[in-house]
Amino acid sequence: MSFKQGLVRARSHIIFLTGLVTAFGLVGWLEGISMGNAATPEAIVTASQEVKIAPTRPLTAEELAWAKIAWKYFQNNTIADTGLVNSVDNYNASTLWDTSSYLMAVIAAQRLDLIDSIEFDSRIAKTLETLAKLPLFEGKLPNKSYNTLSLQMVDYTNQPSEKGIGWSAIDIGRILVPFNVLAWNYPQHTAAVKQLIASWNTQPLLVDGVLYGAVVTDQGETQYVQEGRLGYEEYAAKSFNLMGLDVSNSLRYTDFLKFVDIEGIQIATDSRDPQQYGAHNYVVSEPYILDGIEFGWDHISQELAWRVYKAQEKRATTTGILTAVSEDNIDQAPYFVYNTVFTSGKAWNAITEKGEDASQFKTLSTKAAFGWHLLYETDYTHRLIKKAASLADPERGWYSGLYEVSGQPNKAITANTNGIILEALAYKQTGKLMKLSH
Repeated sequence: MSFKQGLVRARSHIIFLTGLVTAFGLVGWLEGISMGNAATPEAIVTASQEVKIAPTRPLTAEELAWAKIAWKYFQNNTIADTGLVNSVDNYNASTLWDTSSYLMAVIAAQRLDLIDSIEFDSRIAKTLETLAKLPLFEGKLPNKSYNTLSLQMVDYTNQPSEKGIGWSAIDIGRILVPFNVLAWNYPQHTAAVKQLIASWNTQPLLVDGVLYGAVVTDQGETQYVQEGRLGYEEYAAKSFNLMGLDVSNSLRYTDFLKFVDIEGIQIATDSRDPQQYGAHNYVVSEPYILDGIEFGWDHISQELAWRVYKAQEKRATTTGILTAVSEDNIDQAPYFVYNTVFTSGKAWNAITEKGEDASQFKTLSTKAAFGWHLLYETDYTHRLIKKAASLADPERGWYSGLYEVSGQPNKAITANTNGIILEALAYKQTGKLMKLSH
């Protein structure tokens, strides 16, 4: 092969390599940055001495059976005509976040040999083909939700919306994760990924290195709003960065960083006031787990993740209540709850998306239990996984969790829970899912 031919074949990755140089430079800069009044550098950069990330290893027979239960969800909920997957069992709607959970589940299933290469390529190609057909909000970017049968833009109650309800920068960042994995590791799909992204107008999404979402006001007007809080913002920005896009400010952990004492541990939270900025600053497990299993933590996210995990372990020690908190669908009104380490000024606060108290719906999150266990494998995570292992319907998939108050399963079954469980199991056997080589 000539040098020119090699260069042509490599052209799909050049932009990603450019982004990587930027990313690695930024991480180094972040680790050395002075944080002024927000915190001392030692509080964030110096790693806890006890952090021990568990090594990768082959899955046990039991763990492989767990993966098959998670894959069952996607077998049951794939819409053959469109290639999309329902976000909740038998509910014909999906967001880009849930579509990403599906694509990552397909990648995980392939790496765990649950599906062969023919099924893998078929599922990926069909989904990318459909994503390219979706009507875009104002012709720019994907709407926040779609009907998985009709492909119509819908609101969050799955009612058709001709205008759409806006876009989520965090959800778009999430779907760029499988797009990056496909581009780097599955070159047969690189062209389709590039073509799809080229059809999106990312200009209003990224302003001065900051992620912006779009919302529709009660008057029907479009507003652009900064999107993302500590944890989710940096997680989403990493996949944009790998695409060579400027998210330099959203990547930075330190701009709105403050620490709160939870169970004697200094937990990082976002200093932006929900009353002023109109968005809650949830401290939950999911973004830190995803960062670890998909990208492999950087120096800062590894430390922040460990502290979030340790606070949950200490709560369990103090109260006797097994604790693994994250946001989850629930099987009763209000149907979605943020179970947090900290939010709205309170430790172990559970609230709805509107900020209403949801303490009665505190749960042990199944995906959080799996994620923390497969990353750390501590004595405590073994207790978590022993409890979580019973939270499934083998013919439908994994339940979202276990209610603290009643001790009953939260029987919501979702693409996100089952996708993250599959990802975490694939991570345990094959390492981080975003590998920068074929």
